[in-house]
Parts: sequence; structure tokens; C-alpha cells
Amino acid sequence: MKAERKLPDRRSRKARRTRDALAGAAFELVLDRGLREVTVEEIAERADVDRRTFSRYFASKEDAVLDSVRGDGDRINDALRARPADEPPLTAYRRAVMDWLADPGAPAWHRRPRIYELLVLAEREPSLYAAFHHIRVDAQADSVAIVADRLGTDPLSDLRPAVTVAAGAGALLAAQAAWVRGNRPDELPRLVESAFDALTGELLTRPPAPAPHSTTSTTEGNGTP
Repeated sequence: MKAERKLPDRRSRKARRTRDALAGAAFELVLDRGLREVTVEEIAERADVDRRTFSRYFASKEDAVLDSVRGDGDRINDALRARPADEPPLTAYRRAVMDWLADPGAPAWHRRPRIYELLVLAEREPSLYAAFHHIRVDAQADSVAIVADRLGTDPLSDLRPAVTVAAGAGALLAAQAAWVRGNRPDELPRLVESAFDALTGELLTRPPAPAPHSTTSTTEGNGTP
């Protein structure tokens, strides 16, 4: 019985090593040369496997190169599950994101080599951006289920879980966009805090100021055109 258990475990470890080798090869090749200059065959060759093996693990080179960030949504959701039950949902989501950013055991984007480069590239390459969007959508669906469970409600009939996650994930996305476009690799935590502050601060309490390009004349009624 013990031997029978060891065989699947050995196969699982080998599969994990193969997947990691393919993902690592895709990551390095694409960042070094650009997405359009790298083929699936080159990724497979770098990982010392064939094209068919690549297809067992990944649907595209975009999926392979993004495998290094696929688990970050899971880590945020694990942190969300661990937040105290009495925290308001949006506060819990915000603190889960900050827990992920500060986790010393599994470094977040700003503390992992070349992740900044990868996300900059994703902003420039539509197919890579689309693949990254699918990863985010899957993670957010899990977040909605977690928030619904915290509230003891059905997310199909109660919009609060989906609204909470949409707001929190939107703040994270805004911070990420400012991060990759601002050439400030170390500032992701500060930008995330600022994004959540904006979400829960003056946007909820103050009316918007008049737009500076408003066409409303301050001299209306005095004959001035």
C-alpha cells in the first residue's frame, strides 16, 4: 500500500518539475527577447521536452510565461480566508492584499526578480494582457465566493460580495497600472495603500470638484459670450 502511494507522489513531483521548467523557460526567453520573437518550440527545447509535452501543461506561450504570477491570486484569497470574521468585507479584502504584499515566505510582485518587467510587457502585448485578465477573473470569482461565505449569503442573489471584490480588485488593478507605468519598481505597497485610501476616503464623502475644462461661464447672464 505504501509503495502504491509513493508512485503517484513521484509522478506528481515530476509533473511539477516539468511544468516549472517550461514556465521558467518561457519567462526568461520572453523577457529577454520579447513575446513575438519566442516560439513554443524554443520554450520546449529550453526545458528539454518536446512540443507535445508543452501542450499537456499550457495552452499557449502566454499561459506559460504568466505561470509565475498565477498563484498570487490564490495567496490573496488564502489571506482573505484567514482574516477575522468580524472585519467588514472591504476591509478584509484590503488587509488580505496587504498581507500578501508583506508576506516574507512568498514574496509579492515587487520583491520577485523580473516580475515588474513581466507586467510592463503585459501592458504592451494585447495577447499577454488578455491572458493575465483571465487569471485575474478566476481569482476574483474565488474571492466573491469567500466574501459570500463570510457574509453567510448567496452571491447569486446578494450583490454585496461581487461589489466588494470588484471595488477591492479595482483598487489593486489601478495601483498595478500606476506601478508599471510609473517606473517605480519598489513602490507597489504604497500605491496599493493609496488606491484603497482613495476608494474608502473622499470618493465616498465629498462631491466632485468642477472639472477645470468646464464650459459653464462664470459671467452667465451679464451678456458676456
